[in-house]
Amino acid sequence: MTRFSFKSIGPGLIFAGAAIGVSHLVQSTRAGADFGFGLLWALLLVTIFKYPFFEFGMRYANATGETLLDGYKKLNKSILPFYYVLTFTTMFTIQAAVTIVTASLAQMLFGDFLSVKIWAMIILLISTLIILIGRYRLLDNLMKVIVITLTVSTIIAVALSFSKNTTALNFQQLIPDNATEIAFLIAFMGWMPAPLDCSIWQSLWTVEKQKVSTSFKGKSPLYDFNIGYALTILVGVCFMSLGVLVMYNSNLTFSNSGAEFSNQLINMYTKSLGSWSYLIIGIAAFTTMFSTTLTTLDASPRAMHKTSSLLFKKFKYFNFKFWLFLLAIGTSAIFIWFSTELITLVKIATIISFLTAPFYAIINYKLITSKHMPKADHPSLFIKLLSWLGMVFLLGFGLWYIASL
Repeated sequence: MTRFSFKSIGPGLIFAGAAIGVSHLVQSTRAGADFGFGLLWALLLVTIFKYPFFEFGMRYANATGETLLDGYKKLNKSILPFYYVLTFTTMFTIQAAVTIVTASLAQMLFGDFLSVKIWAMIILLISTLIILIGRYRLLDNLMKVIVITLTVSTIIAVALSFSKNTTALNFQQLIPDNATEIAFLIAFMGWMPAPLDCSIWQSLWTVEKQKVSTSFKGKSPLYDFNIGYALTILVGVCFMSLGVLVMYNSNLTFSNSGAEFSNQLINMYTKSLGSWSYLIIGIAAFTTMFSTTLTTLDASPRAMHKTSSLLFKKFKYFNFKFWLFLLAIGTSAIFIWFSTELITLVKIATIISFLTAPFYAIINYKLITSKHMPKADHPSLFIKLLSWLGMVFLLGFGLWYIASL
């Protein structure tokens, strides 16, 4: 029987750190600010229907000792080139988006004596050094502290908001009915709790955890993943609640920029509860975004390195450090030359994430139920049924969005 302990926690919290970012701080709060609790159904349904496909990343790695990328190559050789191109075209935009929001929060918390771009460069540098010096082990240990801090501070912030609330809450659910609202809904679900290709990251981190911890096997990876996934749902509901309690019916126009929206949230929160609450919501917001900045900076190069090694075995230069430095340099270039286009780029990236979700859902399901997966580790009938419902859900909403254009 495998014993589960705090030391066994790792990839699940790293996944939570990657997932709890723009989708939670910006998108969930924005949903609450604009729709009240009207889109709570979307948050809960998309996290439930995406669950099996994220879990398959952990399940495959735990059963085979390989990543999903290894499995994709066995399943169909055309999958890896598609993933390679898609990831390369979106990873710089995604990294820029999460880093610029983190930088704007750093400027608010630590001082505006530096521009947001300079703060972004500093955060990128610090994150790169953490990854280079500590590799997976340091990331594993650091994320335990960061995710626990962001979760506790967010819960405290929501509790304080509820204690000050004097109006009745309306939980009537809403269905967007115009193109703008539908586009927001699709972007919201596209990154809630994370894009489905993050299942690949989960498999990579699971394999790395098993290299540094011999006890991380059996049921431990499942417990670890479930803890991390539950936190993504809890924090998502918390940030939606903050949007409802602090920003809903405020008659203000909210910025489409994630960085400016985060500033609006903190400013409105402190006006509502008092300046003493600034530090609490500030810590919650900053740790939320820093965790995403750090984990995505680790995950994308790790995934591209693995894909490169599978596609170009004889070419050894596309290693982890190459992709890490390329991502950092490419992200910096976006700050310098394409910052005015960042909002548009992020919108495109979120929509691509949702429209490609059925693809990742289908190939993950095919792999996990294929001959490449030990029969004893195949998912239960319930998880298979949930997977089929999830594929119909993701495909249906994707077609709905295309039809609304």
